[in-house]
Amino acid sequence: MNIYLYLTAAIVLEVIATSFLKASEGFTNLWPSLATALGYAGSFYCLSLTLKVMPVGIVYALWSGAGIVLTAIVAWIVFKQRLDAAAIGGMALIVSGVIVINVFSKSSPH
Repeated sequence: MNIYLYLTAAIVLEVIATSFLKASEGFTNLWPSLATALGYAGSFYCLSLTLKVMPVGIVYALWSGAGIVLTAIVAWIVFKQRLDAAAIGGMALIVSGVIVINVFSKSSPH
């Protein structure tokens, strides 16, 4: 399987897990709590497969950066949470950093 598919799966599972973490209400709701635990377990498994090929610093930057932005989008759509201009600007910088790593870094396999 392509290493970027594992990384994408790790990111998507982390975003799902974090979204259910909000819905778990401090792990007091059973099903969202289980979804959180399973999502994080799956995310870390996929992340570990990615780390067999890519450097940990690059993987973590891509995983966390994409996760931050996607989680904010889910929170905006699902939980009706709003972002101010500074938050949007900061996330734009994160996206820019992810693009720079993928396009220009020799540390990231292309």
